[in-house]
Amino acid sequence: MSCYCYILKCADGTFYTGWTTDPERRVAQHNKGIGAKYTSARRPVKLVYLETHPNRTEAMKRELAIKKMKREQKRKLVDEWVGW
Repeated sequence: MSCYCYILKCADGTFYTGWTTDPERRVAQHNKGIGAKYTSARRPVKLVYLETHPNRTEAMKRELAIKKMKREQKRKLVDEWVGW
């Protein structure tokens, strides 16, 4: 089963990084306030970056790597993403 690592842009301009098996469902959850504590106070959120990974382990590793990046590095990923 494919898994995804994603970055959301929150209403306050901050980025949130996570992983999921269903990006559309997960973004909807974040926008309903049931996705994560961080995003529930920063709605609405918008999907601005998405990567496909072969399994949960790889998606979680990538999530951690992105979370360790500086904001400018995340912005570069977002700017280079062509969408889905």
